[in-house]
Amino acid sequence: MIHKTAIIDPKAKISDNVTIGAYSVIGPYVEIGKNTVIQSHVNITGNTKIGTNNKIYPFASIGNDPQDLKFQGEETKLEIGDNNKIREYVTINPGTKGGGGLTKVGNNCLFMVSAHIAHDCVVGNNVILANNVPLGGHAHIGDNAIIGGNSAVQQFTRVGKSAMIGGMCGVVRDVIPYGIAHGNRSVLQGLNLIGLRRKNIPNKEIMILSEAYKEIFKNENLTENLSNLSKNFKNNKLVVEVVKFIEKDKKRPICTPFSK
Repeated sequence: MIHKTAIIDPKAKISDNVTIGAYSVIGPYVEIGKNTVIQSHVNITGNTKIGTNNKIYPFASIGNDPQDLKFQGEETKLEIGDNNKIREYVTINPGTKGGGGLTKVGNNCLFMVSAHIAHDCVVGNNVILANNVPLGGHAHIGDNAIIGGNSAVQQFTRVGKSAMIGGMCGVVRDVIPYGIAHGNRSVLQGLNLIGLRRKNIPNKEIMILSEAYKEIFKNENLTENLSNLSKNFKNNKLVVEVVKFIEKDKKRPICTPFSK
């Protein structure tokens, strides 16, 4: 059902069984997948593609210009997957030329009130951003990550798969997969054991990861600690993910128990 007061550009591609509420505005280069519900007063514009079964709540702004002074109106994209809930006042911006031109959101995510996803971010599947969480430009958020209310993720920062960030936290260093971090400036507090168990990871695997964690972060010399890591740990899939995450971009600072 499309409300009579909704403004939809004739060039927009609206799939079957899409609901668009009162006073919502849909731009000419927007694609919206089947069974998506767009409530009242939503603005969707730009080169934006939205998948199926999404629900977008009032006053969300999707696809408007990036908040980047270098942006000169060039054609860039925003892609949003399936089964996401995008709550009131959420803003999601497309990419920029300097960042690859694409902002991408996966499936089954929940973005609570006033969350912000900036230009060139990559957000995985099953991600939760609690109220008032802004992601700076170029941030990468792994699958199943949870970021607590009023926490802010600095531009270019990576948050690994199944990591958990506490509330009121400034995330200025990369957080390892399965890690848990909190504090005024994020400090690694250990592993997200509850999240691991919820994913039905066997206890034996979790114990191996826990032992490897102690070795990797036994002091501040991560390079030496990784090189001395036991070969027994390197056969564990979870440990391999953590090691690859740390080694992937050595220019990025890693959130550790020693972070200040």
